[in-house]
Amino acid sequence: MPMPSFSASTAPARRRRRALTAVAGVTVATLLAAAGCSGSDSDSGGRAGRNSQNDQDGQNRTGKGDKTAPPADLTSQKLDWKDCPTPSAAEGGGTAPSPLPGGTEWECASMAAPLDYAKPKGDTIDLALIRAETSDPDKRIGSLAFNFGGPGGSGVTGLPSFGKEYEKLRTRYDLVSFDPRGVGRSDPVECKDDKQLDAYYAKDMTPDDSAEEKSYVDGLKWYASGCEQKSGKALPHVGTVNAARDMDLMRQVLGDDKLNYFGISYGTELGGVYAHLFPKSVGHAVFDAVVDPTEGTEQGSLGQAKGFQLAFTNFAKDCVSRGDACQLPGSNPEEIENFVVGLLDRLDKRPVTGLGSRKLTETQATNGIAQALYSKEFWPLLEQGLDEADGGSGALLLVLSDAMNGRNEKGQYSNIQAANAAVNCVDSKERYTLARTKAKLPEFREASPVFGEFLGWGLLGCSEWPVPGESDKPDVSAPGSAPILVIGNTGDPATPFEGAQAMTKALGKGVGVELVYEGQGHGAYNSGSTCVQDAVNGYLLDNKVPKAGTVCRN
Repeated sequence: MPMPSFSASTAPARRRRRALTAVAGVTVATLLAAAGCSGSDSDSGGRAGRNSQNDQDGQNRTGKGDKTAPPADLTSQKLDWKDCPTPSAAEGGGTAPSPLPGGTEWECASMAAPLDYAKPKGDTIDLALIRAETSDPDKRIGSLAFNFGGPGGSGVTGLPSFGKEYEKLRTRYDLVSFDPRGVGRSDPVECKDDKQLDAYYAKDMTPDDSAEEKSYVDGLKWYASGCEQKSGKALPHVGTVNAARDMDLMRQVLGDDKLNYFGISYGTELGGVYAHLFPKSVGHAVFDAVVDPTEGTEQGSLGQAKGFQLAFTNFAKDCVSRGDACQLPGSNPEEIENFVVGLLDRLDKRPVTGLGSRKLTETQATNGIAQALYSKEFWPLLEQGLDEADGGSGALLLVLSDAMNGRNEKGQYSNIQAANAAVNCVDSKERYTLARTKAKLPEFREASPVFGEFLGWGLLGCSEWPVPGESDKPDVSAPGSAPILVIGNTGDPATPFEGAQAMTKALGKGVGVELVYEGQGHGAYNSGSTCVQDAVNGYLLDNKVPKAGTVCRN
């Protein structure tokens, strides 16, 4: 549930990953959950091969006679592709996607899937899909499915936002994405209305005394109760395991023998779970901005604290290197850090003017700072926003925070935070108490003077959730899978570089192939690196697997 976090989430940081959010001036131009970022779901598996062939062959890990396999009327369903509608409020609103270069139109459809894979012939839910068909049908390999992160990010709005950047891949693939269950137009999880969320996101999420601690915990209870009231039936079934099962059903319905997949941020965890459940159904797969599957809630949150602190330090170094052109006070990174910590302390006591009647609070400022660290392109906005907030105007940092939370210019929230909380809390068994959380805070403060307190309190995020969690950590071991290209960015704040190394090892010998990008920001393929793009394109289009350990520096 909404609580301290840096992604489209408010739940344990191990799964709080989302893709990049783009901001132009003080207007949110594009909102995607990738990644990040900002980056995590986890599912438990079921399987059925195309025409039940995989069941007959016993190829997949769940074994012959799997009772969770979707029935034939679902695996053989025909999709009714039509012009895409205007995005729903839960997807973030906006306009229908524009045609791709050359005039190719985006098409949308709904796919029925079991609500509960333990009862595959029971109730179903409709999952929203989008596609753009290949530009060269004669060279078509199949479909290439994307997940841009979150968990909670809409693939139906996300793929068109990045569509032009994947035109090279469309020469041999139909580009496909979807709103995972509980997200966007796929039976979205709902918790509170827009006005209630405005007030909630302004609350103090780094309590300083017993009264503030009570207010924080009461807020978590209030939010969770809203989710249960509005979406209680769906909450037990929105985890990553079920999303991975949905992807295999989608593979069959699309007519593909193998799943070709591009996962970013949390999408890498989803892809890893899929590979574990259906190793023989993996075709070409790319994991970019990689979640560490070996970390639990605490380790993941600490890793993210260190990752964002590293990104902030790199931002501060860049500012200092520009001398008098840097708008922030300080002759070295430590002095800029102290300035920002002091600014956050002042905002904790006295928020400043934001937008309209809304003020910029400490919580929103911290969120906005983190949002700007998802891409080096946003560093000028961060510098400007910090300078303006110091002078009493918090508009720009508030816009950045709104982008993180899924709030558009009209004051409407997508369901990215609600879905993020629902997925994270059903995926993870860990439930922290207030005492245990407070005992961990010193370690978080040491890890990051800027972000540690915020992320440390985030450990409480699922403490009041009405649905129990399923596992401690996702299982991504995938013996027998085709090679999976795993890309780690050394400067990634949301999914630290070490996650790629851990994922490569966890996938198993001969499966994970690591590619290193020495860069900044969340993710690598869309960073502008021709080296990374050439390696990924060569793998996906021509089956040229890069040499393990290849390093890209441009």
